[in-house]
Amino acid sequence: MSVHVKRPYRKNLASYGLIYMGGEEYSITVKNISLTGVLVKINQKQNQNDLNRIYREILAATLIDMYIPSLRLAGETEAVRVDIEDDYLLLALEFKNVSYDIDRVLYKRKAYRKTIASPGLILLDGVYREFYSVNASVDGIMIRLAEKLAIEKNLITVFEFKALEIEGEIKVIWTEYVSSTEMLVGLQYIHIGQAPIKGVPRFYMATDEPGKPLSN
Repeated sequence: MSVHVKRPYRKNLASYGLIYMGGEEYSITVKNISLTGVLVKINQKQNQNDLNRIYREILAATLIDMYIPSLRLAGETEAVRVDIEDDYLLLALEFKNVSYDIDRVLYKRKAYRKTIASPGLILLDGVYREFYSVNASVDGIMIRLAEKLAIEKNLITVFEFKALEIEGEIKVIWTEYVSSTEMLVGLQYIHIGQAPIKGVPRFYMATDEPGKPLSN
């Protein structure tokens, strides 16, 4: 007895975007998309050495960051299949932590924000306090504190965040009280020990089409 398993519907597309792996960004074209993932082509034609290098990066990558402006999709994916077509790499990416930007917030931000939930330390009121990150970009980090403090805007202090191997001076940009015992803080990097930040894509240059500015 044979059982037919219906695959998720796939819509053919030709949208442009970016992925990040092995510390590098690659321009991609989306070939098709389903509810569970996308098939993308890395736009740069590769020689055999480059194909081998990128293939090793894919194997080593736990998650691959992706940003597709025209579809308002951004987040983390996992490569589940790799093919070669006329010296171009095709990647089947499965969605892992991907969000749909319904309010077009990504279009207004200067840099992509990567979701990261890891502990760190920040000096406030003369005491190192533990925080948990919410997300991070190449410009700054959003953190969650399990206490309610009066923190001045534009305060410059120091922090340590081992998940991204960074530490140094940061500036408080905004604060928001979530409850009587919890708050969010937006921080901008001033002087940190590593540039560029390992593991966080820039995604500044993502466009709807190659050579065209991002639409609003």
